[in-house]
Amino acid sequence: MKIVIVDDHPLVRRGLASVISMQPNVKFAGEATNGQEALLVIEETQPDLVLIDLKLADESGLDVIKTARARGIVSKFILLTSSASREDFLKAEEVLVDGYVLKEALPEELLFAIQLVHKGRKYYDPGLMEDKMRMSGSSPTDELTPKEKEVLIELGQGACNREIASRLFISEFTVKKHVSQILAKLQVADRTQAALYANAVGLTKYEMSFD
Repeated sequence: MKIVIVDDHPLVRRGLASVISMQPNVKFAGEATNGQEALLVIEETQPDLVLIDLKLADESGLDVIKTARARGIVSKFILLTSSASREDFLKAEEVLVDGYVLKEALPEELLFAIQLVHKGRKYYDPGLMEDKMRMSGSSPTDELTPKEKEVLIELGQGACNREIASRLFISEFTVKKHVSQILAKLQVADRTQAALYANAVGLTKYEMSFD
């Protein structure tokens, strides 16, 4: 997987390059500081994925994405930003960004987002997902049963099905059923994203590990 980084801060670019280099299947293909440089680098390297800052000095990363897609560039785009505002999030949705990650995210969360987007899925910061549901007057966690919430907390702590079964005094089969229902109700792809969600909304605190 080839990745290009677009950010107007040198330290941020170096930090991101360091994070993505943690993955053996990821190649740092290039970098840019503004929209014009970004389009040139993207067209030259044809990356699989572009990590791009929402605010590039006097430019918007969203405008770069629009221009890139108008030119027929098929790279996927993950927007990086320190903004969790509703307005920015809605604008990102309008241009159909493939991912929206807050800069306060853990490195493991960014790596997870990269892998998920590379597989063709969308990734939005779990905290933003919660805010989006609150805007519509509901929260995904409202749909969970008390036992499902307990299982979700355990997922957030990184517990496997056997550990969850032991801690909650239920069978592993029952745990699997609860996990399946949790994924469906939260509208997330797998248990790792459910764990990220649990942490983002304050249900639990944990540290993720990637084998």
